[in-house]
Amino acid sequence: MQATLIPVEHIDAIWSKVEDYLKGAADYTFGRYTVDDIYNGLLNKPQHLWIAFENEKIYGAVVTEVVNYPQLKALVMHFTGGIDLPKWKDPMLKLLQQYARDHQCSIIESYGRRGWGNVFKNDGYKERFTFYELPVETAV
Repeated sequence: MQATLIPVEHIDAIWSKVEDYLKGAADYTFGRYTVDDIYNGLLNKPQHLWIAFENEKIYGAVVTEVVNYPQLKALVMHFTGGIDLPKWKDPMLKLLQQYARDHQCSIIESYGRRGWGNVFKNDGYKERFTFYELPVETAV
């Protein structure tokens, strides 16, 4: 299994192979993003598309962005999707960690369903906070 960064000029060439994976990730944003928003962000923002593959088959995709906070720099994993995650998680994480080091990032951060804690429990994962969403209208 290999993982690699896809240069922005090659995103169109593989988009059809990762679109469904990233659509699944967009669905879990509960209306915040569509898969088209992810695609447009990759083409128009300083975001990165990473894929995990073996031979000609793509198993997963991750979208990242370097974010400069006032006190540190982070590599943010915005979206992750694919199949057979245990098969490609480790090579992808190693590559992202190297990229983060190369770009002077202090941390890699992400947000998502609680299940991601189980995925990263052996990788030094720390739950820092929980994201809550409240309705605008109060139930009576």
